[in-house]
Amino acid sequence: MTDSPIYLDYNATTPIDPRVIEAMLPWLRAGFGNPSSDHVYGRDANAAVHHAREQVAALIGARPEEIVFTSCATEANNLAILGVARALQGGNRHRLLYSAVEHPAVAQPMEHLSAAGWKVETIAVDATGRVDDEQVDIDADVALVSVMLANNEVGTLQPVAEIATQAHAAGALMHVDAAQAVGKIPVNVDALGCDLLTLAGHKFYAPKGVGALYVRSGTPIQSIQFGAGHECGLRPGTENVPHIVALGEATRLARETLRMEYARIRNLRDDLQWRLADAIPGLLLNGHASERLPNTLNVSFPDIAGWQLLAAAPGLAASTGSACHAGKHAASGVLGAMGCSGECAAGAVRLSLGRFTTLSEIELAAATLITAWRQLTA
Repeated sequence: MTDSPIYLDYNATTPIDPRVIEAMLPWLRAGFGNPSSDHVYGRDANAAVHHAREQVAALIGARPEEIVFTSCATEANNLAILGVARALQGGNRHRLLYSAVEHPAVAQPMEHLSAAGWKVETIAVDATGRVDDEQVDIDADVALVSVMLANNEVGTLQPVAEIATQAHAAGALMHVDAAQAVGKIPVNVDALGCDLLTLAGHKFYAPKGVGALYVRSGTPIQSIQFGAGHECGLRPGTENVPHIVALGEATRLARETLRMEYARIRNLRDDLQWRLADAIPGLLLNGHASERLPNTLNVSFPDIAGWQLLAAAPGLAASTGSACHAGKHAASGVLGAMGCSGECAAGAVRLSLGRFTTLSEIELAAATLITAWRQLTA
């Protein structure tokens, strides 16, 4: 479609890579077998799931048997947090920690556990949205710490490895929501030191409806759903073979292209930031200047609400924050946790780039936003 707006909302979701579509098509057609069936159709499907498990594991430096396929990152986060709490309930640890800028898929399970009697505490962030690892209070009463690797709204990267070291020194477990990071930056579970890690297929060119949870061998965790013994007994339900195959192919492509794409997309993002800052006095960067995702630019436009600016720029598809809160004009909770003023939070726009973003699109997007801002503030 030649009239389609420029897409700069890759943090909300990514288009499916055509190579991923081609990989999954056979499993939507002839490869319909149930992976648990003991005949050729089932064995073929089972082999495809196993291969995808190897591909996902290879991307994050894990072992295949440590990968649990889920329907999405939200389910994976719930399984990680509620499953660990279920396994450890009644023990001598009563505290759970999570950062103040976590996605609702982490914050709400934590709130649920608070109502169930766990002592749940949030970890503050600084003005860049980053946790100060030296200020995290992890003692022998902490069971689990959950800190995202990269924030979905401002792109800030967290010092996960340092926090994990402290958690393990105190005997606690470390969960990392890496849904926004996997496929954008190198992710290695041993380098991070995490016990559990979440990823989402639709954040790096696989379809919606598939994700995975890495569970380090030996981590205490129990299923939070009940049925058969699929996925090592942690996630009952017949495996979604086409989507799992798609996730495997997406991870293979990420491994092949990550280094080159990282540099290309970061350069495009920096070019977009420069163009906007050069033309709009008072434009503010939200998030860390350097410790952030290469594709993410969250900026506050002066004297205008972000949603009004985007409404005046129909040639551009972007957002004011998390897509999970689309349609609401309330200030971002992430920006609030960072101490942003009401005016700054109201003027925020998130521009996120991806594999199919081009320089000509960046040039046009910048010109579109600058023109819309000038018209609205004239």
